[in-house]
Amino acid sequence: MNVIEIDNIELNFNNTEILKAVYLKGQKGKVSGILGRNGSGKTSLLRIIFGELIPNNKLIRIDRMPILKPLYKKGLIKHLPQFHFIPNSTFLKKVFRYYKVSFNAFLMEFSNFKEYKNSRLLELSGGEKRIIETYLVLKPPSEIVLLDEPFSHIAPLYIESIKNIILQEKENKIIFITDHLYKDVLNISDTLNQIKDGWCKQINSPEDLIRFKYINSL
Repeated sequence: MNVIEIDNIELNFNNTEILKAVYLKGQKGKVSGILGRNGSGKTSLLRIIFGELIPNNKLIRIDRMPILKPLYKKGLIKHLPQFHFIPNSTFLKKVFRYYKVSFNAFLMEFSNFKEYKNSRLLELSGGEKRIIETYLVLKPPSEIVLLDEPFSHIAPLYIESIKNIILQEKENKIIFITDHLYKDVLNISDTLNQIKDGWCKQINSPEDLIRFKYINSL
């Protein structure tokens, strides 16, 4: 798999148009950033790509071939949602065994977590859980990764570590990312889009974000 195209996505909630004929493209070896204000439809778009939200209209193509079955059912995709998805009662090391990801390799990246090696998730902060969940979505084999606010409530030092892992993993994956920390999304993205008023606009320079009224200044 080299290219995924999400085309003509239309989504309505209660007679309100959320997404209007949205087109989005992702490529292996590239990070595709998606920006937009709260309620613009970013999370809905990722859920549509994943396959668990059914829109009014959609066309998904992989290497130009239409895909009719939800991507999560085909085992091609991993999704980091905004909410915590690992039960608090789970032991940390057991989580890594379940996802078939090396806990020792994780500790090499995030050595401060050594003190939690025999702990349950409930003993970690929200930001620490976010780091673990992001890592577990990025590291297993997959063709496509969707990251919905991976930097949320994470310390700047850890954000840089997560960004480095994204850059490593993108070599063999198609990665979409959205986050309100737009400077970090700008820094890591090879291509960038903004969702505004239901439309998906390609961002060619940071100045476009001012022109499209996402930010006031750089």
